[in-house]
Amino acid sequence: MIRHSLSRRTFLGGAAASPFVLSSLGGAARGADITVGIIYVGSRQDYGWNQAHAVGAQALKEIPGVKVVEEENVPETVAVAKTMESMINIDGATLQFPTSFGYFNPFMIDAAKKYPKVEFRHPTSLWQADKHPANAGGYFCYLDQGHYVNGMIAKGEKLPNMVIGGYDKEMVASSPFGAGASEAGRNAAMAAIADLKAGKPIFVGEVKSNTGKVITSKDTALYDPSLETTDYLVEGIVGSV
Repeated sequence: MIRHSLSRRTFLGGAAASPFVLSSLGGAARGADITVGIIYVGSRQDYGWNQAHAVGAQALKEIPGVKVVEEENVPETVAVAKTMESMINIDGATLQFPTSFGYFNPFMIDAAKKYPKVEFRHPTSLWQADKHPANAGGYFCYLDQGHYVNGMIAKGEKLPNMVIGGYDKEMVASSPFGAGASEAGRNAAMAAIADLKAGKPIFVGEVKSNTGKVITSKDTALYDPSLETTDYLVEGIVGSV
């Protein structure tokens, strides 16, 4: 990780009045073929979400021609907007991964509009082609299927244009149950997985959104195309989309 004596956000705020400072720094930081910016909401050593991304960042650093700049403990506020701007203007980042849910709207979206030549990727499926900038996107949508594709590549198999699957196609595997999982909970989970492997519907009967709208009145199969365009929260969930 590249560490500075002051934070990116503090530096950018102080340098905003002097474009000469940013232009001189920006020119010196563009030696790599591509500079990737990765932003974490917490510590990179949290033994969880942030650390998983940090492991990926370390792998990127080992690729010739790839420079990685990182900043951790960035709140889901205007602070992340300042961090993204500094990575672009100071480090020359042309690909950014703001890795926390709350970074997406409005911060990442606004940055993508302001910097159309920079690519932004968010770890969700929130991005929509008809609503958001074309230089933004997501990378969490087909996480499990990505593992399956990695296996196909490792075996030298030809990749299809699209790969979709779940437990029934052995493309998804569950991690071991934690110590806090009750026996009843484990049995219920295993029964649900068995149903998915058997090809049973993912939704049975009527499905309503949490606003009371009837989404469907029939059973929904596991690979029903409607599941690819889900823009609602189901009944009982608090929140909005």
